[in-house]
Amino acid sequence: MNREDAIKLLKSYVKTENLLKHMFATEAIMKAIASHLGENEEQWGLAGLLHDIDYEITANDEGKHGIVAQDILKGKVDETILRAIKSHGFKNEADKPHEKIGIALVAADHVSGLLVASARVMPRKKLGELDVSSLRRKFNDSNFARGSLRERIMMCEELEIPRDKFFEIALRAVQSIAEVLGF
Repeated sequence: MNREDAIKLLKSYVKTENLLKHMFATEAIMKAIASHLGENEEQWGLAGLLHDIDYEITANDEGKHGIVAQDILKGKVDETILRAIKSHGFKNEADKPHEKIGIALVAADHVSGLLVASARVMPRKKLGELDVSSLRRKFNDSNFARGSLRERIMMCEELEIPRDKFFEIALRAVQSIAEVLGF
């Protein structure tokens, strides 16, 4: 599946603009991580783009999130992407992703929320106002963006990417699509 087809499919399942923006942000972060690690940027980008394709369908049954996505995407994307998407919302250690792409997707998913929340509290509400030190301060404030789970962001270290370097990679990625995100 190419990106254009993925976006068409995505928009047939996802109607909420903010959710679409989250998925575009996660896609950009995943591509940047793949580039940093020398991995397949297209494959990793698709995982980020499609990771919440079933979110609106499964909103009332969190346990099915990722599983319904697999049903939607089976035969359309490769198994590596399916495994990453299925495991990105893991509930227990047994379901935690072990492949690089899955680990990256968990960290990217959560850091995207921290980035957007951080931009929203900046004076001009722009991603361009953020830097690594401001992200570090927001990260260290446990009351800020509580849905962006810090332990999941820190999974970046399992990829041998230190936290501040991960912030730099993610920040540059979302800043490159700031216009798309409306920030």
